Order: sequence, then C-alpha cells, then structure tokens
Amino acid sequence: MYWEQLLSSKRFGNESFKDERMHDRSEFQRDYDRLIFSSPFRRLQNKTQVFPLPGSVFVHNRLTHSLEVSSVGRSLGSAVSKALRQKYLMEHQELTEMGDIVAAACLAHDLGNPPFGHSGEKAIASYFTEGEGLKYKDQLSASEYADFTCFEGNANAFRLLTHTFNGRRPGGFALTYSTLASIVKYPYASSLADPKKAKFGFFNSEASSFEKIAAELGLLKVPDSDLRFRRHPLVFLVEAADDICYQIMDLEDAHKLKLIGTEETMSLMLNYFSGDRLAHIKETLHLVDDINEQIAYLRSCVIGRLIKACTNVFLENEEGILEGSFTKPLIKLVDEEAKAAFERIAEISLVRIYRSSDVLDIELAGYRIITTLLHEVTQAVNNPDRAYSKVLLARIPQQYEVLSGTVYGRIQAALDYISGMTDVYALDLYQKMNGTSLPAL
Repeated sequence: MYWEQLLSSKRFGNESFKDERMHDRSEFQRDYDRLIFSSPFRRLQNKTQVFPLPGSVFVHNRLTHSLEVSSVGRSLGSAVSKALRQKYLMEHQELTEMGDIVAAACLAHDLGNPPFGHSGEKAIASYFTEGEGLKYKDQLSASEYADFTCFEGNANAFRLLTHTFNGRRPGGFALTYSTLASIVKYPYASSLADPKKAKFGFFNSEASSFEKIAAELGLLKVPDSDLRFRRHPLVFLVEAADDICYQIMDLEDAHKLKLIGTEETMSLMLNYFSGDRLAHIKETLHLVDDINEQIAYLRSCVIGRLIKACTNVFLENEEGILEGSFTKPLIKLVDEEAKAAFERIAEISLVRIYRSSDVLDIELAGYRIITTLLHEVTQAVNNPDRAYSKVLLARIPQQYEVLSGTVYGRIQAALDYISGMTDVYALDLYQKMNGTSLPAL
C-alpha cells in the first residue's frame, strides 16, 4: 500500500460531483465538522459508555468518550504525519492532514453502537442465537444470518455512514474514502469473523461499498479471500486512541464512583513512569491539593506517555503495516514499562470495574430492553397487516425502510431503528410497550 493512494479526499457517493467552491477547510476538516453536527453523534450523549448515565457524579458517556478519543487520535495522527514527512521529504497535502483524518474517524468509531454499551450488542446477537430470532435462520442466507448473530457496532457505524437511508442523499454522510476506511477495524465480512470474537467490519449489505473504497485506496486483499482485506494504516491509530482512552478514563470514572481508592488509582497511573520523569511527576503532585486535580494531572501524563509510545510502535512497523503483514494493536507492543502498567490496569478493571454491580445492572437491563424491542419490531415488520403491527410501524421514522421486500432487509431496518436509539428512548419505548409508562390522559 502507498500513502499517496491511501490518503484520498474523494467523497463516497459524491464521486462524480465537482465542487468548484473554494473552501477554507480541508476535506477532512469538513468530515470532522459534518460528524460533530450530526444527529447520530449528538445522540451519543445519552448512550452508556461503561457506567450508568450520570446521577450526582458525572461519568463518561459515548459522546464524551468519542470526543476524547478524537483528541488523542489527532495527536497520534499529527505525530506520525510529522515523522513521515521528515522521512520521505514529502509535501503531499493529504499527508499533512493525517491528524484531521484520524480525528474524524475517531469521532465516528462508536456511532453504530446500540443503547446500553456493549451489552446492547450482545443482546442483539443473543436474540438471533438463543431467542426468538432463531426462527429466521432458515429464511436467510448463511452470510445474512451471520450479520445478526455476530452483530457488531463497528460494522453498523460503517452502514450508518454509507447507507442511503430513505430521504438521504447518495452515500449517506458522503465522507471521504480515507475517513471511512479508517474506522473499519475488522475489514472483512461477518461470514469470515472468528466465532469466538464475532468481530467484523461491514454487513453483507455494505460489502460492495467497502470493496469500492478498498479498490480506490489500494487496500490489500488477504490471499484466497474475496471479502477479507488488510487494514487501512490509520485504523491502527484510531484503535490506539480508543484503547488509551477507555483504559485510562474508565479508571478515572471508577475513582470518582469510589470503586477504586485514591491511593490505588495513583499507584496504577504512576506505574507508567520511572527515574527523573517519576520524580518530576511526584514533585508536581505536591503542588496540588485537590485530589481530583491530582488524578486528572496523572491521567494527562499517562495519555501523553502512551501517545508517544504508540507513535513509536507505528513508525517502527510502518513497512509491515503498508505490506499488510503487521496486524497487532499498537498498545500491545509498547515498551515493557508501559505495557506492564497497562496490563495491570486491565486486570484490575476486569474485576473491579467491568464486573461491578452498577455495570452488571446496566447489562441486565439492556438485555431485557433490547430483546423486547427487537422482538416486537421484527414481528411487526414481518407481519405488517396485524393490528398491533400497524400501530408500532406508524411510530417508526420513515427514514427506515421497514417494509423492504426481503426478510433480511426488514430485519436490518428494524436494527437500524433500534441501534440508533438512546438509552432513555429505548427505556421509554420499552415501558410503553409494557404498559408501565403511559401518556397523561
């Protein structure tokens, strides 16, 4: 793969349109702004990241997480861009804008996640593997059925950004090819996903769209596979930004919620440092009395440390990344000190954060709510003449083509509707369906 081809400002769905206007913003900055002002992005403020949405203590939601990932991603992209320009003595315009591409892709990376965090994804997949959705297996092709049994937020984000929903212009968001390719962490179809991980990058319905983007950017195909590609190089930076933020910010949230004590939180963060750097950080901590400010300072130090470490790993492996032979997350190959500190936080987080009662409660609620909504809506779209179906279908926005001619299309439209909901909207609709929340009479 070649940087000159990988960095393209061509817009998906707008290929034949020639914009003669003079823009002060680059095409990638326009991608970023288009995402920031979009309804799906705004709805992320009411979608769970890890912990329940805020009561008296404000913790991260999908919106704040995406903004922070974008900030870290911009730093990673800018650092790599600077190094590559020095290495190749290139003045290729798009190369100088690598930070903007990564920042935009980071904004979009979670757009396809359903309500209630990752438990929402699991609930959708479980409905088709363990619940009422099993009955659709014989009505779908193996690859179509795999789209549902392995439902993946990353693939749903690619669909949301590229699919021409009813009333929308061709190409969905009409983002640049490079931004779109940079969000696809698993560039292969659901039928090729590892059953244990159930990760993939695009649904059956968007396979041709991704193939078109891959051909334009020169993404390499995995030998002997029609629908498996090598990652766009910038995916590694988007993934690293996400890894850095969720690990460190979840720890900070756990401290705010008193799941992990102050001394232990500080110790976990200080593990990233040694020598003069550690001494300087400790000296600075003594200048600040507020505990939350101390944690925030340590968090900023750790993020800066990991940005530099991941940048180094990318640059050291650039040749393998372009050849398609490098496949590991950057965070897995940082220096031993940073790696040990990262893994220690991961161990603590698994038990004390992701298995905490608050998080498990959200998972339990999410399963019940998503399963109920999915059952009722799929029943309605596949039996539209029933009295109850007519009432429910009248509530679904027209942008979702729920009466598509195929079973696959109808179920996918139902998932488009449900996955786009906020937590509060999903809960409200669930309560109305169960008669526990009624409008004032």
